[in-house]
Amino acid sequence: MAKTYTFEEVGTHNHKEDCWIIIHGKVYDVTSFLYDHPGGGDVFLVAPDEKDASVGFDEVGHSESAIEMLETYYVGELDTDTITSTTVSGGENHALPPHAPAAATNANHSFAVKILVALLMLALAFVVQYYYGKGNNPPNGEN
Repeated sequence: MAKTYTFEEVGTHNHKEDCWIIIHGKVYDVTSFLYDHPGGGDVFLVAPDEKDASVGFDEVGHSESAIEMLETYYVGELDTDTITSTTVSGGENHALPPHAPAAATNANHSFAVKILVALLMLALAFVVQYYYGKGNNPPNGEN
């Protein structure tokens, strides 16, 4: 069974030598990842009452491998009863798990990009076929 931490307890881990964050109700010890994070380790070093990184994590659109890597830093669950009005931003509680997992959203974006790239390649092929199919000379003047 996973250990449960209070919001205040997670907030005490806000140093380069000891850094924890909350993402959708799960607590992660990211201390060893601070210097390897592509966005820089400073994104994790926030005030104790700003330890919920759920919104920032989702907005960046992390890859599926980044989401899988996150699990290696998992240390426990957030005790959601310890979340107060001072620990939520803008009246929204982002520390609680969302209705739809972030991985599904990233997968949908990835699929859409793949489809878009395929359609653009197809359009380019038609343009090239149309242009050279009319007997036009290549752009460099060679025949």
